[in-house]
Amino acid sequence: MLDLFSDEAPWQEPLAEGAVILRRRAREEASALLAAIAAIARQNPFVHRITPGGYRMSVAMTNCGDVGWSTDSRGYQYSERDNANGQKWPPMPDLFRTLAQQSAREAGFSDFTPDACLINRYEPGAKLSLHQDKDEKDLRQPIVSVSLGLPAVFQFGGFERSEATQRVLLEHGDIVVWGGPSRLRYHGILPLKAGVHPDAGPYRFNLTFRRAR
Repeated sequence: MLDLFSDEAPWQEPLAEGAVILRRRAREEASALLAAIAAIARQNPFVHRITPGGYRMSVAMTNCGDVGWSTDSRGYQYSERDNANGQKWPPMPDLFRTLAQQSAREAGFSDFTPDACLINRYEPGAKLSLHQDKDEKDLRQPIVSVSLGLPAVFQFGGFERSEATQRVLLEHGDIVVWGGPSRLRYHGILPLKAGVHPDAGPYRFNLTFRRAR
């Protein structure tokens, strides 16, 4: 297991063709990222969304950017306003956009232009079932996913839900980028184990950058 408090330099860990973990890539920016998340949540608080099937998501969510992703009885959608309160999503901080673009470039995707950032907050027991990110219009653009706070086990599978998955530990500051031939692979997060992170407290935060439109 990786040491949460090691000063070891970042490195790249391949997952599959077109998919890589940038280990510790966001460590230096982590405090500023967490502060920005708190500011966004003051404008648009975290909410446990309800899936089209009527289930309450265990992960609490907010968004920032030109559009945000949400789910309700009508399905999954990107929109310029939060369908829960009718307000426009907070703007994406420059720090977020720069980190996402630089990380995508380091992973081999030079023209990433995110317009949406989903912000998920995990508490102990929260999980994200295996799924594909396929609601975006341009599937040539990658996904950039930043982990902050408590460690979590990331599942990265194939192109059918039933295929075997890799299980890898993601820790504070790790970034996963996948696109190209891996863009539609199934992925998810196993139930979060309880703990306390010195900067994020009892939570794991995840920033997921996409080009939605």
